[in-house]
Amino acid sequence: MTTYLEFEKPLAEIEGKAEELRALARANAEMDVEKEAAALDKKAAQLLKDLYKDLSPWRKCLVARHPDRPHCRDYIETLFTEYTPLAGDRNFADDHAIMGGLARFHDTPVVVIGHEKGNDTASRIERNFGMARPEGYRKAIRLMDMAHRFKLPVITLVDTPGAYPGKGAEERGQAEAIARSTEKCLQIGVPLIAMITGEGGSGGAVAFATANRIAMLEHSVYSVISPEGCASILWKDAEKMREAAEALRLTAQDLKKLGVIDRIVKEPLGGAQRDRIATFAAVETEIATMLDELKGKKPAELIKDRRKKFLDMGSKGLAA
Repeated sequence: MTTYLEFEKPLAEIEGKAEELRALARANAEMDVEKEAAALDKKAAQLLKDLYKDLSPWRKCLVARHPDRPHCRDYIETLFTEYTPLAGDRNFADDHAIMGGLARFHDTPVVVIGHEKGNDTASRIERNFGMARPEGYRKAIRLMDMAHRFKLPVITLVDTPGAYPGKGAEERGQAEAIARSTEKCLQIGVPLIAMITGEGGSGGAVAFATANRIAMLEHSVYSVISPEGCASILWKDAEKMREAAEALRLTAQDLKKLGVIDRIVKEPLGGAQRDRIATFAAVETEIATMLDELKGKKPAELIKDRRKKFLDMGSKGLAA
């Protein structure tokens, strides 16, 4: 069943009417409604195109958070083979908000790490809605160390509202764990590529996205803070999230101009959730392209390339 966002309500009405007509026809074989239903389908297709032609930053946030959008587990199951999950940080616990392990991508051994939000109430609670605790970042550090030791490329799939801000997480060193994960990204001598598939929220995302190559899905977002959090701080009013989203320059298109990311992965019309197969194919192609670009580079060269990339950020596009 299709889940519609707030701004998609007119589309929901048209597609709903078309489905009602077809349901009536299924119940009564003598009814011929295909012509009317086809006209509604055509109208819905045009409306969908109009709605997604020029999405505002706030609407892109809503699409990036869509509950039916593919998540880390979906990408791993579809794009990788021989996935062997590795659990725990060898210190405190296993954080289910972070998935990671050994796998093969196009028959190349890799380490894959990502945020997993879950796809129903039970799994979202188990995965803490993709908000990692310190042990999640320490698990990622352990996996990156292993990748460095065995010379395996690292692929990260970023989709998180941000790191978990709970009392226990802070007591166990949340800020230090994020900083160590970011530092580890800068230190490993293997290709590191990041794909932002939904929300790239704050330091929780940077901890996995300090990479040689960073790609974003067309309607994903990447920001130092959520629009609601920004509005609460600047205007003391979370309802000003639309204005905050505009100011934050959090869309893939803005971030490409600013040099924060390297490429944008086109999504199917209506967002990744409307055609998962096409989304998986596009992401697969971009990952393969980015890995090929880094293939054969020496460890020192990869580390230097990564450090320079982040030191150079902010030097272009600010007047855009």
